[in-house]
This record gives sequence, structure tokens and C-alpha cells, in this order.
Amino acid sequence: MTQTIAVIGGTGKLGSALAWRLARAGQRVIIGSRTAESAAAKAAALGHGLTGMTNADAAAAADVVFVTVPFAAQEATLGEIGAHVSGKIVVETTVPLMPPKVTRVQLPAEGSAAARAQGLLGEGVRLVSAFHNVAAHKLAEDITVECDILVFGDDKDARTEVIALVEAIGLRGLHGGALVNSAAAEAMTSLLIFINKTYQVDGAGIRITGAMTPPA
Repeated sequence: MTQTIAVIGGTGKLGSALAWRLARAGQRVIIGSRTAESAAAKAAALGHGLTGMTNADAAAAADVVFVTVPFAAQEATLGEIGAHVSGKIVVETTVPLMPPKVTRVQLPAEGSAAARAQGLLGEGVRLVSAFHNVAAHKLAEDITVECDILVFGDDKDARTEVIALVEAIGLRGLHGGALVNSAAAEAMTSLLIFINKTYQVDGAGIRITGAMTPPA
């Protein structure tokens, strides 16, 4: 099903990679940024019918909203879009990395960036958390990315819709359970950064092993 998807913070590395993959998969994609000019410029550079708007306008025009901003910008960005996402699926990708010690797990007081987003946006949003453990530069290439995408959220139907989008862009999405479980994937990001540095890995990811039966 074709939907209109906003990628908030879509001029960044992860946002632009996701926007590009989603557009190539046939979705209508709007890049959101603090200024419409920078969003439009990035959309033109990526092609595939992408358009650009301010974060607020992009969120208002979309059916599904991806939030792809650094942790330091999370509160301000959610404040921009909060009035436009009630009842919508919001996919929060934010990881609580706190430079310079990005190889150390530093979860916020709320328990996770996802829990913090839920508190900021309120219960009227169908919040899902995903894309914490995949390298943005690999998503930006026309390659097969050997990484599973763990998807968290208290709304199982919303998780299922996001997993369908994950699979549409060429990756395997897996239910990770309730939103509180997002803390595990968010913490894993710092571990993967440590592994990348220690073993000179070009974007370590997570792959779940074992034979799986699709959930009912």
C-alpha cells in the first residue's frame, strides 16, 4: 500500500538514506527539515520523486512519520511536530548517544529515547521504535544490508505496518515487543560503535539466528 511518509530530520545521514530507500520502494516521501529550503535541496539531490518541507508541514502531510534526529535535538524536534501526529504512526529512530563517550551506554532517565518520545508526544500517538542498529551509510548504498531491524511498540498493528515498510526497503524486520524493550536496542548501538572501533568493522549490525515461524 502506498502511503505518504515524512522523514523528519531527513537531511541527515540516516534520514536521507531511509527517505531514498522508501521512495525507491514506491512510497510518497517528504523530507522534513528545520527549513523548507534545505529539505527541498536534499530531496532534489536524492531524486525518486522526493519533496521537501519544514518538519511541521511534512508531519502534517504524512500518514507515517519517521523521526531521524540526534538525541540532542529530540525534544525540540518533537515539539515542532507534536501538534500534527495525533493518531499517526511515528517511527522513532533516536539513540541516546552523548558525545564524546558514544561507546558507553547512557540511557536517559526515562529509560530509553523511545520512552522519552512517548512522554513528549503523549498517548495519542502510535509510537514505534526501530532502526537503532543499522549503519546509515550502508542504507544509503544500493546493496543488501546484512542486518535485522528490531521493531518495538505497544501497538502490535503499528509494529506490523512498520515491519512491512522495513521489508519493502530490502531488510528483515522483527517484532521486538513492547516499547520498553527499545532500551535494549538503543543500548546496543553504543556496543556496536565500540566493536566498529575496536575491530575496524565497517558498520557492525545485528542478525538474529535460528529458524523462525511468522507470528500469527
